[in-house]
Amino acid sequence: MPHSASAKKRNRQNLRNRDRNRAVKSEIKSKIRKVLDAITSGDVATAKEQFRGMAKATDRAASSGTIHRNRAARIKSRLSARVKNAEKGTGATKPPAKGRKVSAKSSG
Repeated sequence: MPHSASAKKRNRQNLRNRDRNRAVKSEIKSKIRKVLDAITSGDVATAKEQFRGMAKATDRAASSGTIHRNRAARIKSRLSARVKNAEKGTGATKPPAKGRKVSAKSSG
């Protein structure tokens, strides 16, 4: 437990900020899930609409420092590509399996 008044205040601020950051991160994850659900169901119009809301939320979180700006950019880039693939009608809406790398055949 903190002893000094400044340490007690800092502890209160940390707890409050942690709760706020958790809520913001949870909101972003929920919005990402909604975009992905719309893509898998084949509803491109809803996916685009959900994507706009998700992009706004990630930008807001990045500007406040809750998430890193590169993470926000990465999330938007990956989901944007998946929405575009769904719009084109290509089957490349699923990411490759984790841990599997696609490499060129080595000669030798």
